[in-house]
Amino acid sequence: MADPKLESIVRWAPHPAAAPLTERGGDRFAAAANGTRTCVGGWQAEFSGIRPGRTFRVTWEVRYRDLDHPRDALRCKSYWGRMPPDDATVRSAEIREWDYLLPSPAGPGTIRFSRTMTAPAGAGRLTLRCTFRWATAGESEWRLPQVEIADTPEAPAAVRVAVVTGKEGSRTGPFTTVAENTDYYLPLCEAACDTGPDLIVLPEIALQWGIAGSPIDLAVTLPGPETAPFADLARRHGLYLLLGLFERDGDAVHNTAALIGPDGAVEGRYRKVHLAVGGESESGILPGEGFPMFDTEIGRIGCNICMDSSAAESSRMVGLSGADFLLLPIMGDHRASRWSPGPSIFSEDRWKAIMRTRAMDNQVCMVVARNRTHGSCVVNRKGDILAWNEGDRDHILATVDLADGYRMWNGGCFRDVNWMQRRPHLYAAYSDESNRGSLTAAVY
Repeated sequence: MADPKLESIVRWAPHPAAAPLTERGGDRFAAAANGTRTCVGGWQAEFSGIRPGRTFRVTWEVRYRDLDHPRDALRCKSYWGRMPPDDATVRSAEIREWDYLLPSPAGPGTIRFSRTMTAPAGAGRLTLRCTFRWATAGESEWRLPQVEIADTPEAPAAVRVAVVTGKEGSRTGPFTTVAENTDYYLPLCEAACDTGPDLIVLPEIALQWGIAGSPIDLAVTLPGPETAPFADLARRHGLYLLLGLFERDGDAVHNTAALIGPDGAVEGRYRKVHLAVGGESESGILPGEGFPMFDTEIGRIGCNICMDSSAAESSRMVGLSGADFLLLPIMGDHRASRWSPGPSIFSEDRWKAIMRTRAMDNQVCMVVARNRTHGSCVVNRKGDILAWNEGDRDHILATVDLADGYRMWNGGCFRDVNWMQRRPHLYAAYSDESNRGSLTAAVY
């Protein structure tokens, strides 16, 4: 089958007053600032010979000059269908789906926009649109776009996720040793394995939970004899397992989530960055220094632990790393309890709101393992709760489809919008160490 045929390249703009200065010379298409702050528009190319279900590699390269923020000023989108050259809102009934082409540096002053995409049902044409916008100076020169037939990538397999906690109230008597916690959680994991999970997630510091004493005295090495039973389980069942523990690293102690792989080896460790106020942050535990992402056979995995969830930056950093899953071992969340003095009261509504927001804002699947069981859940990137534990089950199980194909009402992918709408040059306050937010001018 031949590659799609370029039928036309025409100028586009949402309004004549907004149109950038344009010029065509052979296979070069210029778009430059028109001197106004309403400047937006460029060129669009229409291709025929599109077959639904066929995969295409799309590339459009641009050279630019005198732009302060090229990420802001230059954009490329693909539309499956015909797009009117004066339409900026995807109103055309013919458009089945649309996506951003993804930018990457291709040399000094050069950006390559590209993506491999599969044509949706009903698509017979492809419109590519390049845009120059939001700049009162500067210029761009776009080369001829390329659309080529490509191999269809293999879709990721669905992932079966088990959250193992035990029933609420099922722990009897004080636990005094790591061995007792192992004897509690290991049979629960074995039972969960009967359902065929690819991933098991255990709660925060599962190895030492409930044991009186200082983390400095309770910490164990990783890997070590205390983690070996869980490594053996992961190896025997060929799965990934996230184990929470106080980890000893030389003279330091960390609150750690260890990702054990199907071969029983530790494939990654996440060390809690935001230690809980009211004790943990002054306990001698050393906070972690980053948010690593673990690339595994079942997807890209990142972690937070408990108090991390209170800082929006924690989940955002995991999302920015490209993770598919955010695993969250957690004892509780102070935002999901009463907001007045008195005994803690669990708010299921606020808990769900927190977890669903984290999932949607960062386009990850949240896997939440709560020590006290109630509230353990699996939430997909659309915010749907796939599995929920009221506290009456030893474990919950959910099947997560990473090739979910979720699209918005207008045919766009929210994952695209979520990340491509960002304007990082405006976020300096995000990492300003002197910034105290609303505490800056607080008077009580």
